[in-house]
Amino acid sequence: MAEQRRKIRLGELMVQQGLISQDQLRIALIEQEHNDLPLGRQLVRLGFVTEAMVRDTVAHTIGTDSIDLTTVVADFEALQMVPQDFSRRYHLLPVAYDALTRTMVVAMADLFNVVALDQLRAMLGGQIQLKPVLAAEAQLEEVIDQFYGYELSVDGILREIETGEIDYQSLSADDNEYTQPVVRLVGALLMDAVKRGASDIHFEPELAFLRIRYRIDGVLQQIRSLHKSYWGGLAVRLKVVSGLDIAETRAPQDGRLNMNLCGRPIDFRVSTHPTIHGENIVLRVLDREKSIIPMERMGLRPETLDELQLMMTRPEGILIVTGPTGSGKTTTLYSLLTHQNTEAVNIMTLEDPVEYPVTMMRQTSVAEVNKVDFANGIRSIMRQDPDIILVGEIRDADTAMMAFRAAMTGHQVFSTLHTNSALGAFPRLTDIGILPDIMAGNIIGVVAQRLVRVLCPHCKEKHKPDDLERKILQLKANDQTPIYKPKGCQHCNQTGYRGRMAIIELLRIDTDMDALISRRAHLDELKKVALDKGFITLAEDGVRRILEGYTSVSEVMRVIDLTSRITN
Repeated sequence: MAEQRRKIRLGELMVQQGLISQDQLRIALIEQEHNDLPLGRQLVRLGFVTEAMVRDTVAHTIGTDSIDLTTVVADFEALQMVPQDFSRRYHLLPVAYDALTRTMVVAMADLFNVVALDQLRAMLGGQIQLKPVLAAEAQLEEVIDQFYGYELSVDGILREIETGEIDYQSLSADDNEYTQPVVRLVGALLMDAVKRGASDIHFEPELAFLRIRYRIDGVLQQIRSLHKSYWGGLAVRLKVVSGLDIAETRAPQDGRLNMNLCGRPIDFRVSTHPTIHGENIVLRVLDREKSIIPMERMGLRPETLDELQLMMTRPEGILIVTGPTGSGKTTTLYSLLTHQNTEAVNIMTLEDPVEYPVTMMRQTSVAEVNKVDFANGIRSIMRQDPDIILVGEIRDADTAMMAFRAAMTGHQVFSTLHTNSALGAFPRLTDIGILPDIMAGNIIGVVAQRLVRVLCPHCKEKHKPDDLERKILQLKANDQTPIYKPKGCQHCNQTGYRGRMAIIELLRIDTDMDALISRRAHLDELKKVALDKGFITLAEDGVRRILEGYTSVSEVMRVIDLTSRITN
């Protein structure tokens, strides 16, 4: 009886959501009396809905995640941990394994199969946390055959390619992709990059070989070198899945692709560029789960966090985030916007391009195909009743003027600017063409930031500072404060670092600062007043992180000039 109520409940939900009609539900229930199939399978058999529609409805009803297995790339490490006969017996598939958190994502058709989950925990030794996600039963059976039926490790796929020829026709086919090793090789490389936490993947052809490099924690690392013969098939496959023209090899192209890696959807921005040895392809990894973090988890000092939250309470004005390319400006902006993203607020963005789609935010890509530039985009957005406007970057006088006009008409505006410091924003805006009178009273504050690598907690070594380091850190000769340096171990891939953190200087603009800005005060005068009010520079924040043991002197000096702290 309880089972019948649950079946009728699923049908009613699908009627309420407009997925099926009441008549179709009645037909399915009558048919069910004859063959006793579950209602979801019955609706699919009759052609009223798809497996994906049933899966997503059930997942939403029981408050869990669902997964489309057709977009999933196999995780070789996870599959090695669970034998094929076990997966078949219990109708489950290990989708991804994270060694850092010891978590395995498991796709199942029946999330209430407690016996299967208990057996899996026991087989894995009880030390691994399981995260079940709902999958369509028909997809599950098909994908188990695919994932276990073919070689999925990078080395194994390369051996397979060496023994056979590449069928270029099948690289663009959607059906039975796993028969083609190059398809699996691309998937395995992307999976490997995401698992290692790479932000960019570089495929770089040379005279006789292909270099593959990942940018991990802001630094490029060479991962593999393959013979040049592999590159033709890899390039074609990457272009096919990114929606690029495979026949065009002499002009740059931009594309995008989405895959389900490590149990979550991950976007890649793809760029091709012609070189003397062939096309160079770079993929930017856009991982929402790791990139958009709450303000409280940004690692800011409590005083800096309080100051930032105070700035955001101002109902109008412009907040500027500055720093070089790759310093995490977009991530910081999205962390601030997510903090304010509620149903009561209309947030509209202009970006080049949109990197992280976020629910409820109205996001627009600035591109030639959209016939929207930053200045015209702001004009249009201001007619859309926004509360908060994000302008991806202030590049020219028109964009800057429109951003300040929006700030002056009662909107909160967030934007980025390329300067070396928070105080450097004022001469930069003046250079663009914004008058000091307009700046004064309309800038909420300026955040300048850099990203530094964090020392690996497993292998960092205590280090006695030399004379130069003592001068930079301003330590006295008898000061025994420990500092650390990188060593390298298996946890950090022998680099000595794992993860990154932001070093931030935060300049809040009050009436005193406004008065100085409006009369074109020199930067030295602005800095003196800011320091009197407790302003902490990037160098000071970097030194604080060194003394706290999070990072090393050499790492901070890689991104910030600390020589100004040296005193004779």
